[in-house]
Amino acid sequence: MLRFLIRRLLQVIPTLLLLSVAVFAWLRALPGGPAGALLGDKATPEKIASLNRVLGLDRPIWEQYLRFLGRVATGDFGSSLITGEPVTTEIGRALPATIELTGMALFIAIVLGIPLGYLAATRRGTALDSATIVATLVGVAVPVFFLGYLLKSWFAVKLGWLPPSGRASVGLDATRVTGFAVLDGLLTREFDASLDAMKHLILPAVTVATIPLAVIVRITRASVLDVLGADFIRTARAKGLAPGTVRGRHVLRNALLPVSTTIGLQTGLLLVGAVLTEKVFVWGGVGTLLADGIYRHDYPRLQALLMLGALLYLLVNLLVDLSYAIIDPRVRLS
Repeated sequence: MLRFLIRRLLQVIPTLLLLSVAVFAWLRALPGGPAGALLGDKATPEKIASLNRVLGLDRPIWEQYLRFLGRVATGDFGSSLITGEPVTTEIGRALPATIELTGMALFIAIVLGIPLGYLAATRRGTALDSATIVATLVGVAVPVFFLGYLLKSWFAVKLGWLPPSGRASVGLDATRVTGFAVLDGLLTREFDASLDAMKHLILPAVTVATIPLAVIVRITRASVLDVLGADFIRTARAKGLAPGTVRGRHVLRNALLPVSTTIGLQTGLLLVGAVLTEKVFVWGGVGTLLADGIYRHDYPRLQALLMLGALLYLLVNLLVDLSYAIIDPRVRLS
């Protein structure tokens, strides 16, 4: 296990190096370049050339890349062109919001998705199975931003059950400890703030959860159906094992490997891809930073967010690989 973990961690390094090359080249190929984005409407060829000299953008491309790589290695991504703050400060403030939203969305998707997929597979051809298939197709097909606006219209505007946007009501912000609004309220015993933060979390979390929920249901159903037809399941039943033992120890456990992979992929996508949902609900997480950075050509912010997204994606998939040994002892990570 330790050897496997070390090998996988070492594989992360060349992957990040390749990505850094791609990010460095892509951002400098965008129209206007960093100097044009800094100057905005005041950009002239003379001012751009002068600023390029100041920023070192007139030096050979390999030298620029090595300087960029040195800053990345020390966690220095520069300052945002929009706010003037260090990019790492901006991300550190916004990342807990995205993790909180992603964590709740995945909790909903896993808690509902695996049981629904299992029930649909064990009742293949019934009304429950057909309804599950239709519901998952709708969940994947409906655009996230459209669903978000629908939920806001129904549950926030018409019914008034839940707040329409933001992470907290005015005057109910919990004292910041970790950046996670619900947790901070619990840690500081501001339980009204924690409850208010949970209410704000429900609608965006349900919105974000729809696609991973649908995917997990479909993958679980297909995986369980595949395991149910395996020879060892028929053998287990023929030996007279209790139905509960067959379902839990043999069927579900063997069906969870592809489901685990799917959950890992969805986690990586959600951590860096909840842009539309954060915009709809004014969530203020990493997705909002990314959208504003793209719109306003904030190159330092984009560089940091793309590298962070890749690192998170790689680490999540490493955890998925390690989970294989826990789910199925036959998997040998040596």
